[in-house]
Amino acid sequence: MHYQSPISPGVSWYEASVGARPEYDPLDGDTACDVVIVGGGFTGLSAAAHLAKAGVSVVLVEAHRFGDGASGRNGGQLNTGQRAWPEELEAELGFARSKALFDLAEEAKAHLLDFSAAHGIEIDYVPGHLSVAHKPRLLDDYRAHVDIAAERYGYPHLAFMDAAETAERLGSARYHGGVRDTGTGHIHPLKLLVGTARVAAQAGARLCERTPARAVSAEGGRVRVTTPHGTITAARGLIATNAHGGTLEPASAAHIMPIGSFIGATAPLGADSPVLPGGESVDDSRFVVRYFRRTRDGRLLFGGREVYSTQDPQDMTAAIRRQIAEVYPALAEVALTHAWGGYVGITLPRKPFVREVMPNVISAGGWSGHGVMLSNFSGRLYAEAVAGNRDRLAMLEALDVPAFPGGRRLRPALLFLALNWYALRDRF
Repeated sequence: MHYQSPISPGVSWYEASVGARPEYDPLDGDTACDVVIVGGGFTGLSAAAHLAKAGVSVVLVEAHRFGDGASGRNGGQLNTGQRAWPEELEAELGFARSKALFDLAEEAKAHLLDFSAAHGIEIDYVPGHLSVAHKPRLLDDYRAHVDIAAERYGYPHLAFMDAAETAERLGSARYHGGVRDTGTGHIHPLKLLVGTARVAAQAGARLCERTPARAVSAEGGRVRVTTPHGTITAARGLIATNAHGGTLEPASAAHIMPIGSFIGATAPLGADSPVLPGGESVDDSRFVVRYFRRTRDGRLLFGGREVYSTQDPQDMTAAIRRQIAEVYPALAEVALTHAWGGYVGITLPRKPFVREVMPNVISAGGWSGHGVMLSNFSGRLYAEAVAGNRDRLAMLEALDVPAFPGGRRLRPALLFLALNWYALRDRF
């Protein structure tokens, strides 16, 4: 079977709060179309929606249900720019390319909000984000980042926070300072995903849940996707499986590695709670990032983990509660109403992997924890490419993303060692 088992146990708070999800029938026989898409997350469904709205015939297959992968179970944070700060990319790529990638990400942010508003998708958007430093020696970089963003990248929405302001905005003295971003925010990702699927279906895309792709091939100018329920033949194909591609396509598997990420949701904390009084989302400076935010009904959603392996932890709640208590000691015994996990697709340099992996077949993934807005926008960029304008998608295709070392057999073990090494460094 050529697809990754979907998720760790645990019903997410997103699933519990989104209401009944529409169901889409599996494929029921051979069919043909203009574009076939494998993967029903943000990338695939966004591409399907934009293609179908442009009059392109689309068939999308998803092995499980829409929202069962990372797109429906993530931290819900939009963030700003690419995964790396623009000054880091500038050192590698030069100012022109770094600025173009930053601007592309800003357009992705605006597109997500505009698309949701235009199609009546209530995504529970809350503005504001805090990036905080867990080590004092990082503060000079944070302070410089604010100036660089404003002066070189035309982004005036950042402000440096000292330790006192950070403690006030977090409701915790755990961090030493950071940056406040008023130009971004956080959403309910499953609501966005369900809404995007609705838009795609209403525009005429054929969406097929519970239809795993067994093989993808490209011969004689035609792309073929084989499933247990029939074969789809198309002029073009998009592989949008991200962390869940398994062995379906070897180039994607070599460049995109699945790692586990786990989130807990507390019971509502109450209107008088000092936790995040401004409603911002948060990420910290650890390599193994901790990320958290309040929901509209007052819960704390807290994600991150210290130990990486290919096995799910026996008790997600214990690990999540320990991390919550480090930041908010008063919540050490807080009730967790939901705890869930999933797989995030990462690449070695934390840049997206977008490549033509066989004739007329593009693979897009490896968003490395920064995919809520970038993966959605990549679906639109793919639709642009199908329409004849590949210039903006080519900006992502041109990124240098080497394969993980070690080959299929050794790669998971090497990743396990590397991530645990970085987790150890985070403590010192």
